[in-house]
Amino acid sequence: MWSSSSATVKSLPLKRRLSFLLKLVCFVSSVLIFCEFLIYYVIIFQCQWPEVKGGAHAGKEETSPSVLRAIVLADTHLLGKIKGHWLDKLRREWQMERSFQTALWLLQPDIVFILGDVFDEGKWSSSQAWADDVRRFRKMFKCPDSTELVVIVGNHDIGFHYEMTTYKVNRFQEVFNFTSGKLLTRKGINFVLVNSVAMEGDGCAVCRATEAKLMALSRKLNCSQQKPNHSNKGCSDLEKLPASEPILLQHYPLYRKSDAECTGEDSAPPEEKNILFKEKYDVLSREASQKLLWWFRPRLILSGHTHSACEVLHPGKIPEISVPSFSWRNINNPSFIMGSITPTDFSLQKCFLPYESRVFTTYCAAGALLAILILAHFQLLTPPFYFAQRLISKHKAV
Repeated sequence: MWSSSSATVKSLPLKRRLSFLLKLVCFVSSVLIFCEFLIYYVIIFQCQWPEVKGGAHAGKEETSPSVLRAIVLADTHLLGKIKGHWLDKLRREWQMERSFQTALWLLQPDIVFILGDVFDEGKWSSSQAWADDVRRFRKMFKCPDSTELVVIVGNHDIGFHYEMTTYKVNRFQEVFNFTSGKLLTRKGINFVLVNSVAMEGDGCAVCRATEAKLMALSRKLNCSQQKPNHSNKGCSDLEKLPASEPILLQHYPLYRKSDAECTGEDSAPPEEKNILFKEKYDVLSREASQKLLWWFRPRLILSGHTHSACEVLHPGKIPEISVPSFSWRNINNPSFIMGSITPTDFSLQKCFLPYESRVFTTYCAAGALLAILILAHFQLLTPPFYFAQRLISKHKAV
């Protein structure tokens, strides 16, 4: 059988073989282009900016100059030289770059927030490794002039509290212009940027400086929110800020016992939801959480770190959204948050990225189809009925 098939292959005209080869190349190229490029446009194109009250007239909220359009993502974990395999880097970084650049092109946000753990090995990387990681980050997450990029520090960027040093903190600040206790005001909206790694509460040098800045900022914001006829004499010497209640941005979530109450397809797996969180490691301590709530009375808290999604209501009905990881390395169905925000209101919408498992399934299906087409073309795939007919013929001959 194989000798006859080989003769058939050799007898095929060169033109026919070249035509078949060209079709195979087109098929493979189409699958690659779809899975590595077009799929991001197909998926993200379905995401729409949420409408927010108090912006503009109905149907015009998204284009209103009073509405700030923000994208929030977390835990990109760009792999380093120590633990990062080159194939893992290539695959996951391409996924994040295409996702991010496609989202920028389709959604055109005013501002992008990344909630920490930008790098996976920033806590122990050398100067040269750090420079290489920063270079790759700037290429992947490059923004046009119309979009502002704001990066919050995470424990993998400067280390957990016991690994954190002034050198690592300063190195991160120089690259990303980040300082804990920094106020960012855009379109009358106050964002408070927090180095949650420094909220240990043990009086370390970085912790003391961080808490001092946060307390000073808290005083400014609270004074700005007071009505003119109830002004405090202690506020007269302070800079006047917009009266908008702040939005808190940080890496660690505020204290919660576990993810048991979290729901949604991108929440923690069922076997992990009831695992109790460790204070100052998985979440902030109770004390640090109470301080931040008391100092700022935020209208919204956005955090990362857990790699899974969760929505929590803190005392005073203050919502906190834990943003899942942006990388396939940490979650099969990464996503980011789209927020339409005004000084008095906000509306959030989640935008999912392509599932890694579905992309892998597409490749497997395309590979199986390709194999069948090749076998059929060279007549190496015997039709079942023909095979049965030959068996019957041989049986009669015997």
